[in-house]
Amino acid sequence: MDYNEILEISPYALTSAEKNKLLTERLVELTNHHYDNCAPYRGMMDAQNWDSDTIHDYYDIPFLPVSLFKQMELRSVKKEDVMKTMTSSGTTGQAVSKIYCDRTTASNQQKTLAKIVTNFTGASRMPMLIIDTPSVIKNRNMFSARGAGILGFSIFGSDKTYVLNDNMELNVEVLEAFLEKHKGQRILLFGFTFMIWQHFYRELVRLAREGKHFDLSGGVLIHGGGWKKLISEAVSPAEFKKRLEDVCGLHDIHDYYGMVEQTGCIYMECECGHLHTSIFSDVITRRPLDFSRCDIGETGIIQVVSMIPESYPGHSLLTEDEGVILGEDDCPCGRLGKYFKINGRLKNAEIRGCSDTYAVKF
Repeated sequence: MDYNEILEISPYALTSAEKNKLLTERLVELTNHHYDNCAPYRGMMDAQNWDSDTIHDYYDIPFLPVSLFKQMELRSVKKEDVMKTMTSSGTTGQAVSKIYCDRTTASNQQKTLAKIVTNFTGASRMPMLIIDTPSVIKNRNMFSARGAGILGFSIFGSDKTYVLNDNMELNVEVLEAFLEKHKGQRILLFGFTFMIWQHFYRELVRLAREGKHFDLSGGVLIHGGGWKKLISEAVSPAEFKKRLEDVCGLHDIHDYYGMVEQTGCIYMECECGHLHTSIFSDVITRRPLDFSRCDIGETGIIQVVSMIPESYPGHSLLTEDEGVILGEDDCPCGRLGKYFKINGRLKNAEIRGCSDTYAVKF
């Protein structure tokens, strides 16, 4: 099936059996495509005796460890067809993943992200506050996961306004002017979890003590990038939401899980606090001893699959995260598909989320 046809399907409308059939067909196609066009990938698949005729279920398609993109140049298009190169977040001295996107893959990333996010926010663009500094957006042809995240989510906003200066300090005048200009309107806020806490929430608390209050009760906040630093400070997701609502009235808050290696296929948090798979991707949990599939409710290593990547073999990846699938097709929010939670990074795995790597530098 052509990917544009898949995009016509509502992102949370397929049952488990329907989604399984669609994913298996597309992921087998992608595996064969990358086998034919990426020599290093072909070598790895030959070592595993790849034969698409023996695959009856996408669960059986071999996966790559996500760390390979830090060690190898993996692309399935010619160099001259690479439109942009994205890099993962990393602390000083860390190797970073390099993801090569051609025009088709980049376009499908953006279209897929739009289908997923608008299911939560609605189709209309909203005035947008970006809780970051504009200097993070530099080279458009090669930028980090942090910059890519901001640019990706910017398609849902109008009057895009950065509220932190280059010193990562809250620009109170800019915030006041933005809120006055869009008074009574629904607004979109976007940022990375630790930065929101450190540079936005804490400053709002300080200002409130001085008698200066801001009303963001009409806003919707989307944030991501990891929880490692905040969890270490005993700030849970529930506490994060409660504190923001207490200080500025913000209550429509959605975390998301995603990675630069599968840009576009993010997993949004619903109203019930669950991360959701869409029809464009899926999550599998694997037992660490033999990589067999975990049962629902059993903690394991997260594997992610995506229908998008055509310019690099990133369609089936084993992450360095640990999590648990909570259920499928029966979340109280009404969205079909698996819903799950992330427990954190595997022991001794490198820190790599935008929020967490920034927190280490900070």
